[in-house]
Amino acid sequence: MADAVVDTVSPVPVAVLGAGPAGLMLAHRLGRAGVDTIVVDTRSRHEIETTQRAGILEADAARDLVETGVSDRILRDGHEHEGTELRFGGRAHRIDFKALVGESVWLYPQTDVFIDLADARDRDGGTVHFGVADTEVLDVTTRAPRVRYTAADGTRHEVRARYVVGADGSRGMCRGLVPEDRRVRYGKEYPFAWFGVMAEAPPSAPELVYAHSGHGFALISRRTEAVQRMYFQCSPDESTGAWPDDRVWETLQARVAGEDGFRLREGPILDKTVLRFRSFVQEPMRWGSMVLAGDAAHTVPPTGARGLNLALHDVKVLADVLLRALAAPGEAALEDYQPRALRRIWRAQSFSHWMTRLLHTPPGATPFDLRRQLGELDGVVGTRAGRTYLAEQYTGWPVGSRGRPRRPRRSRGDKP
Repeated sequence: MADAVVDTVSPVPVAVLGAGPAGLMLAHRLGRAGVDTIVVDTRSRHEIETTQRAGILEADAARDLVETGVSDRILRDGHEHEGTELRFGGRAHRIDFKALVGESVWLYPQTDVFIDLADARDRDGGTVHFGVADTEVLDVTTRAPRVRYTAADGTRHEVRARYVVGADGSRGMCRGLVPEDRRVRYGKEYPFAWFGVMAEAPPSAPELVYAHSGHGFALISRRTEAVQRMYFQCSPDESTGAWPDDRVWETLQARVAGEDGFRLREGPILDKTVLRFRSFVQEPMRWGSMVLAGDAAHTVPPTGARGLNLALHDVKVLADVLLRALAAPGEAALEDYQPRALRRIWRAQSFSHWMTRLLHTPPGATPFDLRRQLGELDGVVGTRAGRTYLAEQYTGWPVGSRGRPRRPRRSRGDKP
């Protein structure tokens, strides 16, 4: 396809592959600074905004959505959580984020983050092409990389950029553009998965509940006041067809049961899925004029709620270094990206691995293994140092101003 005739050629400072939250947030940040981008994605907008993903935003990520002018909808439709609950040994233990570290997290589905960002790009006149095909990235080791693709209407286009950003996810093409003999991939496969359900039911708890039991792990979350999101530990090769609704509810109830009589509020199950997960990091995150961001460079197990937050932090750092690189001769600014991003990435990998190991029951676990886990959990909730560690990690090591997200002030030129 590299020699095929193209219908249009568009010069632009930055081309972005991937129109998920990472790619769109990068385009938004650059656009606010006056730098044009073209964003392309093989998926349709409908496909992206109807794919259920993570629902927890750390403090800084929530603030950034509001204070960079994406949208303040999180303040109206999101749920601020000032803590979370760990259930083990038949009892509940609340970790009070606000009291321990002065921060909260926000329950706000990734689909809503995407909708806000896509709407902001439309509002601001940004260029985003969904549903493209036959995508190619060419000449990434030069100062004039190109992106070619076929648009949804069948026309062929070429983008001539100074930099290309691969934000196309763990299954995208960009991470593979780093030559095999020049990249290092770190990874860990986990011997269990999550069985996820969406249920039409009222909330069972005001905040997220992480449950450990001899039967395995469970997580009780929500999407709206009427639709709840719940998970329980299962085998990676589990089939959703083997789980009628009654069996799902029986399993979930057993894993959260305790001496306090806590029970989940049940209702019709709308969706079932098996979510496999692993830890992964690829280095380098830059190759020539291409840089990687978000899931294209790393993935984490969902236990610690870091995946979306890490992607948004990547592009916060990347926007800064790209602006500096575009404003001055030379590329010294780009050298800052990987070390700044990787520091947070490996901290998140560590926390996610710790939370996963802490709460899940390993296959073949012995009574000793289970009692040891209970001892570790007791050490976490039973000491201020343990509770503070979890709170600091979960709320995301804020680097911005502390406090609740604030609606941005309207400038004189803004329309009401």
